[in-house]
Amino acid sequence: MTGQEKDLFTKELSRRKVLKIAGTAALAGMMGPLAARRLWAGEKKPNIIFILTDDHRYDAFSCMGHPVVKTPNLDRIANEGAPFRNTFVTTSLCSPSRASFLTGQYAHTHGVVTNHTMWNDRNVTFMELIKKAGYDTAFIGKWHMPGDRLPQLRGVDEFITFTKEGGQGVYYDCPLIIKGVETPRPGKYITNDLTDFALRFIEKKRKNPFCLYLSHKAAHFGFRPPEHLKTLYAGQDLHLPPESDTWVTLTNNNIFVGAPMPMNMLYRNYLRVVASVDEQVGRLLESLERTGELDNTVIVYAGDNGHLFGEHGLYDKRNAYEESMRIPFFIRYPKLVRQTGRRDQMVLNIDLAPTLLDIIGAEIPAFMQGRSMVPFLRNPSLEGRDAFLYEHFPVFPIPIPGITAVRTKDFKYIHYQKGTWRDQLFDLRKDPRELLNIIGTKAGKEALPGLQKRLEQLKEETRYRFFTHG
Repeated sequence: MTGQEKDLFTKELSRRKVLKIAGTAALAGMMGPLAARRLWAGEKKPNIIFILTDDHRYDAFSCMGHPVVKTPNLDRIANEGAPFRNTFVTTSLCSPSRASFLTGQYAHTHGVVTNHTMWNDRNVTFMELIKKAGYDTAFIGKWHMPGDRLPQLRGVDEFITFTKEGGQGVYYDCPLIIKGVETPRPGKYITNDLTDFALRFIEKKRKNPFCLYLSHKAAHFGFRPPEHLKTLYAGQDLHLPPESDTWVTLTNNNIFVGAPMPMNMLYRNYLRVVASVDEQVGRLLESLERTGELDNTVIVYAGDNGHLFGEHGLYDKRNAYEESMRIPFFIRYPKLVRQTGRRDQMVLNIDLAPTLLDIIGAEIPAFMQGRSMVPFLRNPSLEGRDAFLYEHFPVFPIPIPGITAVRTKDFKYIHYQKGTWRDQLFDLRKDPRELLNIIGTKAGKEALPGLQKRLEQLKEETRYRFFTHG
């Protein structure tokens, strides 16, 4: 987004800002004596830890009923906090989603539309705004926007990342860029190594609260677990979908993002890598308990997108199916989440930035397109959004067209770039696995006009624009 475009965008949202202020006033009345923007006025501001993993599906947790994987530490965050069970990304692809978490904006707004699009250094992140609110800040881990060009990341005191393999990194011996210098890390396992640096940061003696953005390579493809987990889940039934391990699935209908080996082998290692993340999250929790900061720390855990392991005869992500666009999202902060347990409101990755700013009492900029989740943290029964816009932009050589989609509580309408694939419509109430396209049926013809209209409304509200390439 150019400076001129951002100015126009800010002017366009001026009316929404007024409405937001009015809504905040109403919220303040609902919240009682607490001010809407100053939840803990006069008290110590909380620390913040945001843990982002790569390709971690919403259902790959024991607390979500997964039949194989065990995630006791992640389960603890969910069980002692608020697990949002209907969280989605607005683009199910690494770089666009990561930029959306940071900026609170759709990909077509912040400009990172594919994994090859350059980050615009003029983008404003929640890290910058939290730093201005008096926090010590650190970004540790995967950047990948794109990975071979590091940003001028304002508002970050410590920036530790990697550029190997185009910013994807590797599981073993991954060099880290520390204070701007690439440093070999022989004998190190990347998930453990990043956690070591995270622990050093949060355990520093300081006067200010801290904000840590811990961005893992795991559980991205490569799926190399640490040595002590290489035989975990051996011989167990993985309960993969029946369409797995077909030729169509393994090639993903193309040679660029197909599965390189049988799906059961890939998925077993994927679950082992997830288990390794859980172990390292346990180390963070132990540190916070030891230092007495656990209940004064907002802990957020999320994945940057989902991953298909055979569903719909596909492998990878990018598509608008549930397994691709739905993510885990847990928040633990006892001072705010007085009523623990699941939240069913429809929330998005773009909601993270305004939520964190709201929690610490900072102003939410008008250019952020997400919404604060604080009301849902306080009151699980409140109504959330009724629909949202999903977008995907094509990039050579991946043969997936441009996509816009609208997901409501009951339906999903997927519109593909003209002249490419056939549009799809799913009744999520009757068909949660999205196996039956009803677009040509009587029920589909009745539902389609309303969904098409809602999609166009969302595009207009978000000032959607199509990018032909990244």
